[in-house]
Amino acid sequence: MNRIRYSLLFVVLLLASGCASQPSPPATLRQALLGLGDKAATRVLESPVLNDKTPQTLSSLVLLLPPSQVDPSLDIDSERFRESLTRGLLAKPPGPQVLDWTAEQSTSVTPSDHDSNQWILESRLETSGAPLQLSDRVLVPYRLTLSLRRPGDARQQWQEQLSGAIDTTAL
Repeated sequence: MNRIRYSLLFVVLLLASGCASQPSPPATLRQALLGLGDKAATRVLESPVLNDKTPQTLSSLVLLLPPSQVDPSLDIDSERFRESLTRGLLAKPPGPQVLDWTAEQSTSVTPSDHDSNQWILESRLETSGAPLQLSDRVLVPYRLTLSLRRPGDARQQWQEQLSGAIDTTAL
C-alpha cells in the first residue's frame, strides 16, 4: 500500500515539476527570424525620414505593413516574416503602432488622405548568393530590402538593405 502511495506521489510531483519548469526555447528558425525582425526594426526606426522631418514620438508613429515579399527558395512564409518584423517594431519602447496593410487598402488612399505620422513599410527578403555548405549546416545568404513611403504616394522616401545568412537546417 505504501509503495502505491509513494509511486502516486512521485507521479504527481513529476507532473507538477513539468508544469512549473521553464518553457522550452523557441525553435532556431523563430529565433533567427525574430533577430532579423529586431535588426530591421532598429534600422527603420533610426531612418532619417522618421527622425528628421517631424518631432513626433515613436508612439504616435503608424507603420502600415503590406505582406512581405519573400523568395520562395528560403522556405519562409511571407506572413511569418511579417509577424517577426511586426514583433521587432512593437518591441521598441516607445514602439510605433503597426497595422497590417493590403494592396486593396493602398488603392483607396490618396496623398491628401494620409496623416503626417503614417508610413508604409515595404520589405523584400531574397537570396543573394549561392548557399555555403558547412560541416553541420547550410547557410543561405540573404538581402533584406526595407523601404518607407507615404500612403497614396508610390515614391520611396527611404530605402536600406541588410545582408546576412540564414541557417537552412533551421528552416
